[in-house]
Amino acid sequence: METVADSHVSDLPAAAALRSLGSSEQGLSSAQAAHRLQQYGPNRLAEVGIEPAWRRLLREFTHFFAIILWLAAGLALFAETRSPGEGMWQLGIAILAVILVNGLFSFWQEHRAGRAIDALRRLLPQQVKVLRDGQLAILASAALVPGDVVLLEAGDNVAADCRLIAASGVRVDASTLTGESLPQARNAEQESGPGNALERRNLLLAGTSLVSGEARALVFATGMQTEFGRIAQLTQAERKSESHLQQEIRRLSRLVALLASGLGLLFFGIGLALELPFWASLMFAIGIIVANVPEGLMPTVTLSLAMATQRMARRNALVRHLPAVETLGATTVICTDKTGTITQNRMTVRQLYLDRRIQDAASVRNGTAARQLLRNAALCHSLKVGQRDGRAVWQGDPMELALSEFGQRALDCADLKLLGMIAFDADRRRMSVIVELDGERWLYCKGAPEALLPLCDSLEHEGQAGPLAESDRQAFEQAQQALADRGLRVLAFACKRLDPDEPPAETGLMLSGLIGLQDPPRPGVAEAVGRCQAAGIRVIMVTGDHPHTAVAIAREIGLVRGDQPRVVLGESLRGMAAAQLQQLLESPELLFARVSAEQKALVVEALRLQGEIVAVTGDGVNDAPALKAAHIGIAMGLSGTDVARSAADMILLDDHFASIVNAIEEGRAVFENLRKFLTYILTSNIPELVPYLAYVLLGVPLPLTVIQMLTVDLGTDLLPALALGAEPPDPAVMQRPPRPAAERLLSWSVLARAYLWLGPMQAAISLFVFFLLLQRGGWHWGMALDHREPLYLQATTACLATIVAAQVVNVFVCRHPVAPAWSFGLRRNPLLLAGLGVELLLLMLIVYSAPGQWLFGTAPFDPALWWLIAPLALLPGLAEEGRKWLLRRQAAQAG
Repeated sequence: METVADSHVSDLPAAAALRSLGSSEQGLSSAQAAHRLQQYGPNRLAEVGIEPAWRRLLREFTHFFAIILWLAAGLALFAETRSPGEGMWQLGIAILAVILVNGLFSFWQEHRAGRAIDALRRLLPQQVKVLRDGQLAILASAALVPGDVVLLEAGDNVAADCRLIAASGVRVDASTLTGESLPQARNAEQESGPGNALERRNLLLAGTSLVSGEARALVFATGMQTEFGRIAQLTQAERKSESHLQQEIRRLSRLVALLASGLGLLFFGIGLALELPFWASLMFAIGIIVANVPEGLMPTVTLSLAMATQRMARRNALVRHLPAVETLGATTVICTDKTGTITQNRMTVRQLYLDRRIQDAASVRNGTAARQLLRNAALCHSLKVGQRDGRAVWQGDPMELALSEFGQRALDCADLKLLGMIAFDADRRRMSVIVELDGERWLYCKGAPEALLPLCDSLEHEGQAGPLAESDRQAFEQAQQALADRGLRVLAFACKRLDPDEPPAETGLMLSGLIGLQDPPRPGVAEAVGRCQAAGIRVIMVTGDHPHTAVAIAREIGLVRGDQPRVVLGESLRGMAAAQLQQLLESPELLFARVSAEQKALVVEALRLQGEIVAVTGDGVNDAPALKAAHIGIAMGLSGTDVARSAADMILLDDHFASIVNAIEEGRAVFENLRKFLTYILTSNIPELVPYLAYVLLGVPLPLTVIQMLTVDLGTDLLPALALGAEPPDPAVMQRPPRPAAERLLSWSVLARAYLWLGPMQAAISLFVFFLLLQRGGWHWGMALDHREPLYLQATTACLATIVAAQVVNVFVCRHPVAPAWSFGLRRNPLLLAGLGVELLLLMLIVYSAPGQWLFGTAPFDPALWWLIAPLALLPGLAEEGRKWLLRRQAAQAG
């Protein structure tokens, strides 16, 4: 009696596997299939834990900085009800507009990014050939159920997890699931012993494809129960980590809230102490709070990041999520896949063992010595003719394509006929073809060296057959090991001429040589790895491929230089304690091979726990969970799957590893530029705040109205700040190590420079101009002025003009925290001149045009006053340049 209850279908004979699923060689009946479809559901990937769109939209309006802006807008509108006519309603409406625009833009970005589940569905075939009621039917893949029997041939994608029940020459491309570049042989034989589904030779898994052969297979898992569905669930369940920029914006929001609220409470108390009425003290506090909220910060950050994405796109790096731009600059570790990322994902003949020596493939010529080996490579395959761009091309196993292309030069015979084939199978580990060449019958055989050498009794040397001595066998085995140690996939080739009546048999063969193939590195990858190392960025290869192959490629690109790199197999990670993995990651030269999707994500998480900022590259379905788990996921745009692209933050448009380094360079520039325009924006907060203090504490007319404060925050400052955000990278930025993870975007040095140095100087010169104009107009201390009086309007306009002029100078000194302003040419950043031109034009319109005067409550002042404003505006800039000179001098003395 046969017990199958506890056995996986791969552990059972084909007939028992069919019985265990209530099926037969003729498949299911229509009634059975309909019942199982209702029981198991359609063969499609379900959405797991997808957040509703309305909740995602709501989140864009409820993050911490948005809440601060909501409160500021509410306070401004409340203040308008208690003290109308001071511009508070315009301020409130403007803040609400900022919240709306930023929220909708961020939501649109997320919606545009898409979801990985859609791409996962597109990878599965739409139609399948299945036996129903004993007849062949073509059905939608969603109709497959466990127990169905499907028919597959070369080029077909696998729609569900299947157990082979009949197979001929089947080889499968499983790189989307395993990351291994080489096709894998599959057969219908019963398996035994431990092993996961990815390693079972009698299983075909959803998401893979047949590169050769024909098969009949039993479906045993569909939808989310497949290995493909399990990875889909991992991809969806893995929450995207919060970016460094998002953390810094949240921290900045808290600082702004704390500073604004603290100052508001402080001056509310001061107002009460000065015996101001309660409501007057409250309005005073509200004005202080609103003046300290940088309303233009979020639009500037968002637009600056958007411009950075455009610059990166010009360098072949497409950023899908805006915060990822800045995260790139902080990257300390890149975990890179090998196949399709470091390499070209295209097999190439690299070296041969021919005439008792190893030779480079490029040096082999079509001579007598190499002719049989080249003919064998060209003819011994199971490729099929397909159509591409209107012409006939070979299609099938990438390894056979490479061999066929390499050997074509030897097909110089006039008459060539294919007479038969002995197909490849996993047990024999070889295949043969029988051909007729110029009237002679030949058998050409290729396969694993250990499977082919015992069948040979002669050796081809310099075009002639000779005895195969034991020393020759040992030399072949040593050559095979030498080629394998270089990361090459090694095949042996043999042939024999058949007599007219001789049956084709794989015995008595003449050994021609060995060929080593490899998926070669992409051009420029070695240079890119060198740039990463110079920039202090560690590169770790994490691949599903063979360890020998991984080490060989790593050596070729300069990733490994020592004699004993640490190579860790994915299986070893399963039983490894967290502390062991942490210690392992300290190894200076480290590679991970034979790694599954969960194991790759495990490595990423361990690196994150060490405080590293992790970027992960990948192109397959198996890479998607790690791409989402990393701080920044980088997918291949050309060779990558839609799944990887949907899970990633950045897509390489040219699939070139070097583009990652270019993007990191841009990312580092983004962080520096964010600091530049933060200094610039926060500087103007002080000349906006001090006039309000003078108005309440000193009893003078309000030097700058609320609407004029808004003019600076959301008007004149915006384009110059964006220009600072577009500064090109410093040429030396990739010669420095990554910034420390604890380094803040808004540091105390930035705050001190803006709030305690540049800001107070701007406040002083703007108040000086304000009071000078009032005094010239006959105003004296204690004299009341109506807010519509021309003298008052001219004085506030002059105060505004002085702040804007000082900000024009401030743009130049903010281009670098230490280097002098004149060391940066104006042509280096064309947007800077454009931004300053628009700023000055806007100021002229505000001061001298009727619409500007009506909207912003201004009045034209004597143009001769500009001769005073201009040199005063230069004073903070000169003082800042003096401070930077002292810093450079101290650094030179210390160095």
